[in-house]
Amino acid sequence: MSDIIDYLDYEIPSLIVERVDPNKMKTMAAILRDPYPVHWDKDANATLGLEGRVINQGPLNLSYIANMLIAWQGPSCIKRLQARFLKPVLDGDTVIAAGKIIEIIDHEKARVRARVWLSRDNEIVLEGEAEIQLSA
Repeated sequence: MSDIIDYLDYEIPSLIVERVDPNKMKTMAAILRDPYPVHWDKDANATLGLEGRVINQGPLNLSYIANMLIAWQGPSCIKRLQARFLKPVLDGDTVIAAGKIIEIIDHEKARVRARVWLSRDNEIVLEGEAEIQLSA
């Protein structure tokens, strides 16, 4: 690993999710035993002004951030992850998970803090922070 100071302001390689899949939302609703129809009933959502689209579950949106971090530093890199959900993600949306290192927490243990976000059409729909253990 290069000197950890090189990671300050480093932009984490982004993860692009092309066309959020409504079938995955329906499956996730079943797994989570989530009866809320906004995640699987397009017809009911039309009455909410969503034009027959469904809303992605928050855990799926957060998983895009986690998958981005894991793809970058490996399966055990995430030590802490906090997020705020700002806007809904709808089926068919393309979203981008991205992040930037904002602090070196521990030089010796190669631990950093990153600002992370999920965006759609250059609008942030989820934002947060992650504590990441850099791989050797």
